Amino acid sequence: MSVLFPINLEGALEALLFVSPEPLSLKKIAQTLELSVEEAKEIVLRLQEKLEQDQRGIMLHFSGEEVWLTTRPDFSVYIERLFKPPAQHLTQATLETLAIIAYKQPVTKTEIELIRGVKADSSIATLLEKGLIEEAGRKDAPGRPIIYRTTAKFLEFFGLKSLDELPPLNLENEAVNDGNNNFEE
Repeated sequence: MSVLFPINLEGALEALLFVSPEPLSLKKIAQTLELSVEEAKEIVLRLQEKLEQDQRGIMLHFSGEEVWLTTRPDFSVYIERLFKPPAQHLTQATLETLAIIAYKQPVTKTEIELIRGVKADSSIATLLEKGLIEEAGRKDAPGRPIIYRTTAKFLEFFGLKSLDELPPLNLENEAVNDGNNNFEE
């Protein structure tokens, strides 16, 4: 071994495996750590045993001539939590705005506000940011207001294949049926 200073070879191997995007061959490990292939194999087996005994969050796999690290299956629930996208909660106001857009599209902000009776800027901004609606052009009317429509992400978010799967509106029992809802079929 031609290393010029004392080194924790198991730690060095663990670092190499951690940064490598693919399995490393015993030959590559031996070259990098300046060891013989037999010495590299001994270090691999020692590290594998140590990781197993300590019940660490990672496992070393050694198959044939290749070595790689994976996370221990026991800890998969924590990994899933880390990478799971946060739940997308929509406020009641935002859901109402989205419902208006879904059923009346393409629709302008002014039309949404006439139906809801309140400003819709914040709800529209949230829906645009989440990708549930998009600008669909401009209405041929004074001021050329932006018109909005739902997106494919909207369909996915609500588990729909098409807008035809939207449940029918029952305005007689809905709070939106106050005589000013402007829904037209």
